[in-house]
Amino acid sequence: MRILGDFARAVGQIPDPRFLRVLLLGLGLTLALLIGATRLFAWLAGWLVPESFTLFGLTIDFAGGIASGAAVLVMLVASVFLMVPVASAFTGLFLEQVAEAVEARFYPHLPPATPVPMGEALKDTVNFLGVIIAVNLLALILYFLVGPFAPVLFWAVNGFLLGREYFQLVAMRRVGRQGAIAARRRHMPEIWLAGGLMAIPLSLPVINLFVPILGAATFTHLYHRLEPQDARVS
Repeated sequence: MRILGDFARAVGQIPDPRFLRVLLLGLGLTLALLIGATRLFAWLAGWLVPESFTLFGLTIDFAGGIASGAAVLVMLVASVFLMVPVASAFTGLFLEQVAEAVEARFYPHLPPATPVPMGEALKDTVNFLGVIIAVNLLALILYFLVGPFAPVLFWAVNGFLLGREYFQLVAMRRVGRQGAIAARRRHMPEIWLAGGLMAIPLSLPVINLFVPILGAATFTHLYHRLEPQDARVS
């Protein structure tokens, strides 16, 4: 399977300093976001629930503190499912550096790509972040309903989202937004499959932290394999 070849080349480039820099930036921003969201959620729970109240003649003390603690617990559980997808969104903001590193090593014959403007990249990242959080929160409810099929649902959902976003971000550097959308539509089945393969390691502790970088590099190879002529003439 050629997708595995794309992935293998991405793995071989992990020690590249440009890869490691994006990895640390993505993880740092993700942790900051999740910690901030957890603190905000706990504060809101404590603010909305009174410290004590009477229910059916029974006085419940420390209700606000209990609600805050429950909110933190909920966020900790949610973060298990959200951390790597959110890290993937942030990595997309720095994907240009990963793609440049891949192209410099494997595709030196290509002309320089046109970088996606920072404002446009930030807008895409914010939009993707909102979509991936909303979809995964919805899927979090479904995980409990599908039982043993929860991992398959997780891989399918995140595989579609990651594949769609990363391929388009890589392609935009070469053929612009409309060209990237057209290329994505032409190759959506293989893109989804590649995204699904990227999503499988999301379930593995430690290894999942490298998925955003490997995904960005893999989809750079994937794009140049699927659209070689577009990559050369843009």
